[in-house]
Amino acid sequence: MFTTKRSATISLITVICGAYLVQQFDPTLQNKLSLFNGPYNGEGIAAGQWWRFFTVALTHGGLMHLGFNMLALHALGTPLEAILGKGRFLAIFLISLLSGSIASIYFSTVDYNSVGASGAVFGLFGAFIVLNKRIGESAREIYVIIGLNFALGFLLGGVDWRAHLGGLIGGYVATLVMSRITRL
Repeated sequence: MFTTKRSATISLITVICGAYLVQQFDPTLQNKLSLFNGPYNGEGIAAGQWWRFFTVALTHGGLMHLGFNMLALHALGTPLEAILGKGRFLAIFLISLLSGSIASIYFSTVDYNSVGASGAVFGLFGAFIVLNKRIGESAREIYVIIGLNFALGFLLGGVDWRAHLGGLIGGYVATLVMSRITRL
């Protein structure tokens, strides 16, 4: 028997793309999974639907949004997972997702609705900054990519920069803490 180990990065991409596909057949699902704080109809974080902090990563605002997030997740996640291992990589991803969601809810209006995995993806940028500093490499290129992404978000509009910033900070801090208590 052949046993193959599936990477956590590929598993995340598969689950997120699968959830997007299911939402194409059940459009109401996105409203049940997206990050929403409003008290309308008893739905949202304010109504105790805390799972939305995480399920927001399963929703996207279209095929291009999904494609860019999954491309970035693959490009960042594959090397990070190889360096950190599955467990630490997944921990950073989930912490970044949660911190991005919390920042989005905290700094947004009550009825703000957000979709996508980009808060977690920005957390992976934060992880790269820490790891580059640990090995004495410049993180200049990463800063440029982050800056361009923030600028595009403001220029295009409709982008939850709060989730991006929260995820970036969450990923940076989580990786910094992990690097202090474990060997990275």
